[in-house]
Order: sequence, then structure tokens, then C-alpha cells
Amino acid sequence: MPISNSRINARDSKGFWSWLSSNQSYRTVSVFLLGTKRKRFILLAALPVLWALAANFAPLLKMLDISFYEAYPLSKGREIVYTLDNWKEFFLLNVYTIPFLRSIVFSIILTISTLILTYPIAYYLAQHLPKSKQLLFLLILLIPFWVGEIIRTYAIMILLGNRGLINLILQYFGLIERPIPFMYTYFSLGIGIIYLTSLYMLLPLYSILEQIPKNLLEASADLGAGPWTRFWRVTLPLSKDGIASGCTLVFLISTGFYAAPVMLGGPSSTMFSETIAGHFNVAADRWPVGAAFSSIMLISTLVVAATFLKIMGRGGKGILR
Repeated sequence: MPISNSRINARDSKGFWSWLSSNQSYRTVSVFLLGTKRKRFILLAALPVLWALAANFAPLLKMLDISFYEAYPLSKGREIVYTLDNWKEFFLLNVYTIPFLRSIVFSIILTISTLILTYPIAYYLAQHLPKSKQLLFLLILLIPFWVGEIIRTYAIMILLGNRGLINLILQYFGLIERPIPFMYTYFSLGIGIIYLTSLYMLLPLYSILEQIPKNLLEASADLGAGPWTRFWRVTLPLSKDGIASGCTLVFLISTGFYAAPVMLGGPSSTMFSETIAGHFNVAADRWPVGAAFSSIMLISTLVVAATFLKIMGRGGKGILR
């Protein structure tokens, strides 16, 4: 009985699709929407593009608009007044420009440090581990990233605190008498951000290094190139796309961190994200100033990232020649 029912359902389904495909209205709509490769691409990309516009670009454009308001949120009956004072405030006071420059420079240093630390790991995974073990080791490296940013930041605090694991080990072996104050310094903040962003550097590097044909390295070895020569002349130039992607991601993400600087940094290592948040947390009409500072940070980081990508593109072509 179940077999006969399934046959009936299959026959009905086939009849439905046959009727639908022969329907003139359906064929007209199909040709209109899917008649060419270009139309199929537009239909397929429509939903992601709309989502990106609604979820990403619309809030940013609204923030840019608010940055020119004299006051926000607006009280009932109050009209919108546009002004440039919110943007001028950033350039007139050193209390804002210093954290901004500190954040940019610090993020650049952290990006370079993350690249130096993660490149050997990605290289070992991609070039020296058997294919059958690469996925397992990647999953092991990804385990800490299954939890949120706050939990991982607390893990760094537990590690670097005065009663943290590092100080306890050093005291146990008699290397120090008093705990080393790792916390609330540039060191603790740097360690925390590198830990939080290393995945965004590792995966692009691994992806591009894994695609480098090993016969190129074998051919260069046959021609007399040593390990370092093969690395500098073959591996590094061919991995420039992964370096560019990883560095761009890490830089953009590290400039926007808020929880890590608050929990791991100190008064001397205040980041610009904390300055921005301070304007949104007060009760006065400071939201437009916060929006202006956010726009300045966004534009600046995009300019730095675009400049870096441009340099990498030119440098890569010269190396590959």
C-alpha cells in the first residue's frame, strides 16, 4: 500500500511539472526572469545585495547623516539642524586625536605581529601536514573561536593576571618573587587582540598556501635553490593575496574592538573606540559627535586598508616577474 501511494504521488508530481512547464504564463515569466545568463545572475544576487544594503550600508549612511545633526535624539517638535561642529571638534582637541592616532598605529603593529605569528602555522598546516590531517588540526585551532569575544577576553585576563597562570608558573619555579603586572598595559591589550584576530589571518593564509603547487618548490630545489631562497622567491610571492586579505581583515577588525580595550587596556592605552563609546553613553546631546567620530574612524581605516591593498598589488606584480 505505501509503495502504490508513492507511485501515485510521483505520477501526480510529474504531471504537475509537465503542466507547469507547458503553461504559457509560466514560460513567459521564466524567459523574462531567467532567459539570459545576466538575468539569472541578477536574480541570484538580488537577495544578498538587498541584505547588504539594508543590514550594512543603511545603518552606516544613517550614522553619517546623524553626524551632521546639531542634536540627537531629537525631542518632540524639534527640527533637524545641520552643522559641521561635530567634525571640527575632532580636529581641534588633542584629547581625541591622540587616541585616534594611537589606535591606527597600534592596529598596524598588531596586524604585522599577527602576520608574523600565524604565517609559520599556516605554512606548516598547508605545506607539511598530510591532507588527511589538515582538517583535524584546523578544527583544533578553531576550538577557542567557538565561544564569544567576551569569554576569550576573560581567558586572557585569567592567563595574565597577578594570580594568573603565567605568574603562578614563574613563582613556582622561583623565577620571580612578586607577580609581574602584565594586565592593563599595551602588552596585555596586544596579546588579547592578537588572540582574538588570529583566526582572520590564519584562514586566508592557509587557503592560499594550500593552493601553491608543490612541484614548483620541487623544481626550484632541483635548480639549486635552498629552503630560504625557495621561501623568498616562490612561497612568499605566491602567498601575497592571502597576506593582503588577512592583514586587511585583522586591521579593520582590530580598530573596531571595544570590549578588549576596556577589559585589558589601561589609562595610557585608551583606544579610539572607547572615546567613541563615551559619547554615546552620556545623557547629553553627544550622539552626533559620536557618529562623526565613528565616520572619521571608518573612513580612515578604509583609506589605510585600500592603500595597503594598492601597495600589495604593485609589489606583488614586481616580485612575480
